[in-house]
Amino acid sequence: MLPESFFENVYEVVKLIPKGKVTSYGAIAKYLGIKSGARMVGWALNASLIHNNIPAHRVVNRSGLLTGKMHFSPPTLMQEKLEMEGIQVIDDKIKDFEAVFWDPSIEMP
Repeated sequence: MLPESFFENVYEVVKLIPKGKVTSYGAIAKYLGIKSGARMVGWALNASLIHNNIPAHRVVNRSGLLTGKMHFSPPTLMQEKLEMEGIQVIDDKIKDFEAVFWDPSIEMP
């Protein structure tokens, strides 16, 4: 089992992702010092879906795919939330992913 503090650290980073931007599971893991911890970040975000104040919809895989959409109810909710923030999604992939990518290692306040 992962330490609760790791989950909390993930949530704090995710809360800082600006509206209209996305990041990846791996970018969060790297920022938190767990270079190969992308799956652990995904587990934390799956658990976060019971908390409405965590914008988990802004975290996608390293290619911009909405791989976590099945954890939203309904599964289209992740895309709907991104589109409400001005992010275009085509075939479950962020359009112009590089342009809307937020890297916590570079852009943390």
